[in-house]
Amino acid sequence: MNKHNLQKLLKNLHLTPRKRRGQTFLIDNNVRNKIISFAQISEDDIVLEVGAGLGVLTEELVKHASKVIAYELDPTLFSHLTKRFEEYTNIELLNQDVLKANLPPHDKVVSNLPFSATGELIEKLFFRNGASPGILMIEKKLADRIFPSENYKDFSRLTVSVNAFMTPIEMFTISRNSFYPRPNIDIAMVKLAPKESLNPFLATEEGRDFFLQFIRGIFPYKNKNMVNALQLFMKNSYSRALQKDVLKTHLKEKGFSNQKLFQFSEAEFIDLAKMMQEILAQST
Repeated sequence: MNKHNLQKLLKNLHLTPRKRRGQTFLIDNNVRNKIISFAQISEDDIVLEVGAGLGVLTEELVKHASKVIAYELDPTLFSHLTKRFEEYTNIELLNQDVLKANLPPHDKVVSNLPFSATGELIEKLFFRNGASPGILMIEKKLADRIFPSENYKDFSRLTVSVNAFMTPIEMFTISRNSFYPRPNIDIAMVKLAPKESLNPFLATEEGRDFFLQFIRGIFPYKNKNMVNALQLFMKNSYSRALQKDVLKTHLKEKGFSNQKLFQFSEAEFIDLAKMMQEILAQST
């Protein structure tokens, strides 16, 4: 589908893309084909697509996968998809908010994620035990944060959280001209693979939820030393306080020095979260 055909279709549907929702549609078939190749879909795969839109990517997914489960929240787009794929037997279309849904069993996630909810969707889809590989079109600024680097500015809670559950494999940039409306941000395709062995602390719902809360709580202070960040986390999240020397002792017992947050590894943040959960349990 080229730009002219897409504009004509949108007009016929009386649909204006909503920038607030991050609605932008792929119009470059070469990019679409590259995504399909990138995803390495087998004829046995059940593929989950979030934000199917006009079905440009969906059209190729149904040709390669055993089944496609496609979510589309917009009622107009969902109606269009229902008509477009009514003759296909290997697709299930869901007019639901995937953030509120119980995810069906699937082997891969292949999606052009809505830019307005990328972080929430990544958490829902991948921050869990038994996550599937992901092939995602997302904002390049976020993609840069997912792949660990020595660039302090790119180091964020997204870096730590994604790498705790998934392994970033590959990334390539997609031209803005491959989409309509042309986005004001750079886009990248990323491939994520689940960890071969998920840390046991993250495999439980309680541990996972605490870890994510912990990362959200300390990363506003990523330029501070760990003791200061932990103090602020406890004060803001639990209205509790521990003296710096007590926190330093806890860190030392776990083999950590009081360095700045960005100097810690993803695995160390998991151990720190577990340590803080134990400290909070002891102080109740």
